[in-house]
Amino acid sequence: MHLSASRRTKVSVRILQSIVLIAWLIILGRIFQLQILDYEKYSPISKQNHLRQEFVNPARGLILDRNGEILVENEPIYSITINPASFDMSRLPLLSELLEMEQSDLLLRIEEAQSYSWHRTSRLVTEVSFQAFSNIQENIWQLPGIGHQIESKRYYPLPIHASHTFGYLREASRDEYLGTSRIRLGDKIGKSGLEMSYEDLLRGELGTEYIRVNALGQALGTYTEGEMSSRPVQGNNIITTLDAGLQQLAEELMSGKRGGVVAIDPGSGEILAIASSPQFNVERLAGRLDTEYWADINSDPEQPLFHRAISSRQPPGSTFKPFAGLVGLHLGIVTPSRTIHNPGYYFRGRRYGDLADPGDYDMRRALMYSSNTYFFALMDMVASRGYLNRWSDLIKDFGFGARTGIDLPSENSGIIPDSTWMNQNIGVRAWGTGDLINFGVGQGFISATPLQLAVAVSVIANGGFRVQPHLVRTVRSPDGDQVHTEKNLQRIEWIQESHLEVVRDGMKAAMTHGAVLYYASLDDIEVAGKTGTAQNPHGNNHGWFITYAPAEEPEIAIAVLVENGGFGSSSAAPIASLLTEKYLTGEINRSHILNHVLNFEPTVEEPEEGLEITE
Repeated sequence: MHLSASRRTKVSVRILQSIVLIAWLIILGRIFQLQILDYEKYSPISKQNHLRQEFVNPARGLILDRNGEILVENEPIYSITINPASFDMSRLPLLSELLEMEQSDLLLRIEEAQSYSWHRTSRLVTEVSFQAFSNIQENIWQLPGIGHQIESKRYYPLPIHASHTFGYLREASRDEYLGTSRIRLGDKIGKSGLEMSYEDLLRGELGTEYIRVNALGQALGTYTEGEMSSRPVQGNNIITTLDAGLQQLAEELMSGKRGGVVAIDPGSGEILAIASSPQFNVERLAGRLDTEYWADINSDPEQPLFHRAISSRQPPGSTFKPFAGLVGLHLGIVTPSRTIHNPGYYFRGRRYGDLADPGDYDMRRALMYSSNTYFFALMDMVASRGYLNRWSDLIKDFGFGARTGIDLPSENSGIIPDSTWMNQNIGVRAWGTGDLINFGVGQGFISATPLQLAVAVSVIANGGFRVQPHLVRTVRSPDGDQVHTEKNLQRIEWIQESHLEVVRDGMKAAMTHGAVLYYASLDDIEVAGKTGTAQNPHGNNHGWFITYAPAEEPEIAIAVLVENGGFGSSSAAPIASLLTEKYLTGEINRSHILNHVLNFEPTVEEPEEGLEITE
């Protein structure tokens, strides 16, 4: 019994020794494998225990005009970063003092960085002054986990604001940076304008860099001279359709006014100039947010953030008559030669006024003198024959009543009513012919944006094609590859050339008499156009003007809205005329018209009782 137990003990010891020996052999073998056989594979990884991965921000793409002139570029700024795992919170008072920031504000930023990633470096404060940056660098030995990045903010080298068009950058929200790996805490992204529409192209691709750090988390230099790093990829440059000189003039002419201007190439849909007034100073939103200024422009009753050129929805007044005329001709309600008698008013249950002289008017003469009676009668016949829905569909073919699809955010659609709209908004069997007559002169429930009118007048100018308005002509990648925006023209099949000629003749004739002759005619260039004064129950009436030139081979079409500007002939027409002159001749020779626009003060002319104020 005793010998048997002793033998079993010896066997157990030997088995245990064998197990220990085998375990040591396995460990030694694994060490040999890791240290000798797989050294090249695992050595760089093990060294990352004293390395820190940093992201390198790419340069944001530039924005240029159609001639290659830089409109938006970048300038360097300093940002202070934090690695939460390495930062000693007892150093918060020192950091607050050096940055001249409240501790409570810094604490919130540190907590957000901790929430984003405890071990990754995040921006703490952007666009610090050079003095604050120097202070941090002098005391960096006392601030473990604190570093810096040289980044950039947007810079505008020309005296052009185009704030609504360029747009601005703001820090991405929590949902935005958590929703994609391309955006990190503290990254700025486009929040309006082209910066927002083309964010993915302008942004570029992040680079990475491995930094050697000490026990305090302070940088000691790059690892292996950057062999493990990847370079950032610069964002794409976008070449816009804008003409810098024309854009600058448009902004100058709209200064001190409310409204919008759109100048477009009627053959391609390229936007040559687009301005909304009042504007905001986009430079004050380019870097670190000026909270006081941001609060001011958000609370300003003039709504400087509102893009009136694409979103201001107003009755178009008599600028609508050429399009109503083309639809009337197509429906056979009128012919080019048919005349309608104007006794000085139109009667349908009540008098609808007319500023045109009494007499007989055909289509050309009705456009020339802007006879309300002619277009009241035309719309009366549309309504009486039950053509409202057909009329609405045809009018929408010009681009009214829907967003044009321009490459900018926040576009408005405008309103072109049909029977469904009237039933929903006025009430079933609560409306009749009397509610529709005003549509013929661009009043009532009809509304449009300056952009829509620019697209619509392009149809008349180019022979019946609806253009796709756009602001970007070419996207150019860092390696030189280019993608061009294709011209998109949609033929409006029902428009007849003979009908277009009648309307064009009327619009050319409209430029040869009255106040518009003084303000908008050019000596050596034949211009076609139409004024409009839209009724406004909340103040002075709105002034409109649409035009294209040269009349025979148009190169530019323009729509101008001056809110509360009074008659379009004196408020909107001179603005469009000066832009036309500048674009076609390269200079402004009519200083008296320029002075009129720059010093414009609207005058309110009271019409006779019962008259509709349209031109």
